[in-house]
Amino acid sequence: MSAPDLAAVEAWLRGLQERICTELERLDGGAVFRRDRWSRDTDDGAAAGRPRLAGGGESRVLDDGALFERAGVNFSDVSGSALPPSATAQRPELAGRGFRAMGVSLVLHPRNPHVPTAHCNVRLFSAPAPADGPDGGTTPVWWFGGGFDLTPYYGYEEDARHWHACARAACAPFGEAVYPRLKRWCDDYFYLKHRNEPRGIGGLFFDDWREGGFEQAFALTRSVGEQFLPAYLPIARRRREQPYGERERQWQLYRRGRYVEFNLVWDRGTLFGLQSGGRTESILMSMPPLAAWRYDWQPQPGSAEARLYEEFLVRREWL
Repeated sequence: MSAPDLAAVEAWLRGLQERICTELERLDGGAVFRRDRWSRDTDDGAAAGRPRLAGGGESRVLDDGALFERAGVNFSDVSGSALPPSATAQRPELAGRGFRAMGVSLVLHPRNPHVPTAHCNVRLFSAPAPADGPDGGTTPVWWFGGGFDLTPYYGYEEDARHWHACARAACAPFGEAVYPRLKRWCDDYFYLKHRNEPRGIGGLFFDDWREGGFEQAFALTRSVGEQFLPAYLPIARRRREQPYGERERQWQLYRRGRYVEFNLVWDRGTLFGLQSGGRTESILMSMPPLAAWRYDWQPQPGSAEARLYEEFLVRREWL
C-alpha cells in the first residue's frame, strides 16, 4: 500500500476549515470566529502515562452570535510517541507505536431550538508499519475517518430528507453501497447505549478507512467534508426565524444534556484527545455553552417533543 500524501491532506484540511468558517460567519451575521493558534511540544504527560506530543493547530470559536450560541471549527495536526488505547482498540497490533493525526472537527450549537445542532469531522491517522509486516516496516499504516450527523430538537421531515440526500450525494461517486453502509455505521456509532436512544437522525460515519488505496480513500473523505455546508446551510436558513419560547428553550437545554453525555462517555475522538494529552480547550469546544438535566422527565404525549422521540430518534431510511 502506497504511503499517504500527508502534505496534500494537511493543505486540504486547512482550506476546508477556512471555507467553513467563512460561510458560517456569513450565515450567522452577528459575530466572527476567534482564532486561537496553539502548539504542543511536551512530555509533561509522561508521568501520567500519556505520550509525548508535538505539533499544534488552530481552534476557531464563535460565541454569542445572532444564530449560533456557540460554533467551533478546529484544525489539529499532532504527532505522538504512542497511540492511546482509544486509537488501538480496533488495531491492537499498533499499540505503543508513534502516530501522526490531523483533522478538522466542528460542532454547531444554534440558539433557536428549531435549528438543529450539527457535527462534522474528517481526519487522517498515520503510524509506522509493524517491522514484521510484508514490507519490513517501510510503508506507514494509515487510515481516514470522519462523517457528519444532525441532532434536531424538533423534527422536520423536510430537513431530515435533505440532510440524508446530501449524505448520499457525498457517497455516490464511490458506489451505491457506500451510503447505506456509512449510514448504518453512523446509526450504530452515535447511539447512547446507557439511554438506549440515538443522539440524532444520523448521517455518515466511517473509520479505519483505506478502501481503494490512498487516492480513493482521500477522495471519499474530501467529498464528505465538502458536502457538509450544502447539507446544513439550507436547514439553518429555513428554521432560524421560527418563533420559540421558554418551553422550547428548556427542551433544547435538556436535549443538549444528551449531547454532552455522548461526547464524554462514548465519543472516541474525545477520548483520543484526552488520553493522548491533547489540548483540553480544543477537545471540549464541542460542548454547548448551556445544558440541563431533569430527573426522569418525560414529554407530554402528543406533543412536538414526544414526536421527536417517536418519529425522529429512531432508525429510519429517510430516502
